[in-house]
Amino acid sequence: MAVHKLDKKKGLDLILYTPGGDVGATQSIVNYLHKIFKKDIRAIIPQIAMSAGTMIACSCRSILMADPHLRGVPAYGVIEEFKRAYREIKKDPNKIVLWSTIINQYKPTFLGQCENAIKWSNDFVKEQLENVMFAGETNANKKAKTVANKLADYKLNRRHERHIHLEECRDIGLKVERIEGDSVLQDLVLTVHHCFMHSLMNTPAFKMIENHNGVAFVKLQAIPPPHR
Repeated sequence: MAVHKLDKKKGLDLILYTPGGDVGATQSIVNYLHKIFKKDIRAIIPQIAMSAGTMIACSCRSILMADPHLRGVPAYGVIEEFKRAYREIKKDPNKIVLWSTIINQYKPTFLGQCENAIKWSNDFVKEQLENVMFAGETNANKKAKTVANKLADYKLNRRHERHIHLEECRDIGLKVERIEGDSVLQDLVLTVHHCFMHSLMNTPAFKMIENHNGVAFVKLQAIPPPHR
């Protein structure tokens, strides 16, 4: 809906604000947009782009941001917690009682799903960085691996919510521009962002996708009828 009738030759500026989502859906979105806009996409992140949002940003030619949030999948925390439980129980079998209350909450195959999500997301980010952001550059594969590994370093980033700021993004190798470098563009981007945030906070909408022509796709939360 949002890209229908747009001039595909102009490329795409994609303003992202998202806490993340499914890896498979992310891959489909990226592949679809790449085919339409020939990989000529710039991610604009006025505030946060977590998990799947980070993957989408890494699939663009460059990233324009102010004080955003880039981070990998929280599945790392689950794997690290399980490894910690294994180490502590091996050292002191009495701790199995403590850890069993936590591990018993895991559904069957849950750890395998976490491991698959980690590998899938890492492979996807590496592939996108190598073929889009670093396309044609010397050692593109090596650069892509370095960036992907640093974004996925749970011991370094510790928590899923941790912000990775602009300078740090540059330091790990991402192609990042500062929104504040163009005051007119900054005002326009933040105006759009604030309008969406106002709508998300004051209406039943929880997902909004809209282009500059006003064509929008909006998902609304179901509101239960009032009690009588």
